[in-house]
Amino acid sequence: MKQRKLKKLKWNKKMDSNRVVLSIVFLVLGFMIAFSFRVTKDDGDQGNRLTDRQWEQHISLRNQLIEQEEKNRELQKELNAKQEKVREIETSLSKEAQVFFNMAEDAEKYRMFLGKVKVSGKGVKVTLADGEYDPNEENINNYLVHEQHVFKVINELYISGAAAIAVNGQRIAHNSYILCTGPVITVDGYQHPAPFEITAIGDPEVLSSALNITGGVKDQLVNDQIVFSLEKQSEITMEPLLGN
Repeated sequence: MKQRKLKKLKWNKKMDSNRVVLSIVFLVLGFMIAFSFRVTKDDGDQGNRLTDRQWEQHISLRNQLIEQEEKNRELQKELNAKQEKVREIETSLSKEAQVFFNMAEDAEKYRMFLGKVKVSGKGVKVTLADGEYDPNEENINNYLVHEQHVFKVINELYISGAAAIAVNGQRIAHNSYILCTGPVITVDGYQHPAPFEITAIGDPEVLSSALNITGGVKDQLVNDQIVFSLEKQSEITMEPLLGN
């Protein structure tokens, strides 16, 4: 009986020891679980804080970018306005430059017409000669070159765009006069015998076409028994007029 009680007592002590061990194990295990959960939670909270910080930085950079874009738009508007002003100034200057260029060009043309400058260029040479003597013709003037014949050629050349004209090498000015005195003509006081060479600087094609047009100056002169010849010239030079 005593031995049985002794065994039971030992068994109880053993069970108590096992409970203590199990309690310690569960305590350690619980502590480890709690510690692991706490660490995991702290890591998660820390990760969330970093993400929030990054998001705040992203928002800040985005706001800065929007602000910078707004400034760029304002600067672009200002630049466009200044460029428009520059274009207006350039247009105004170009118009003024064109006006000055046209004035200079016109002045040069007037100098050429007035015979104030030496000119050279392509053109034509028209030769007017007296017709052949006809014993049956009672009036000799009917086949001689007269001032009206010369005037017809000069006027047609000017109308066709001639820049300068000369008769037998003598420049014609805006106030030139031509008179017929027998077999010669007088240009600004200088006499010239036939044949009369009328040279003109201008587009040879245009000038020759104007003179050769059907029913034009050439046909009229030929009908008046005038010998008419026309040559295109690659280079004609005319000296300026002297004196007043």
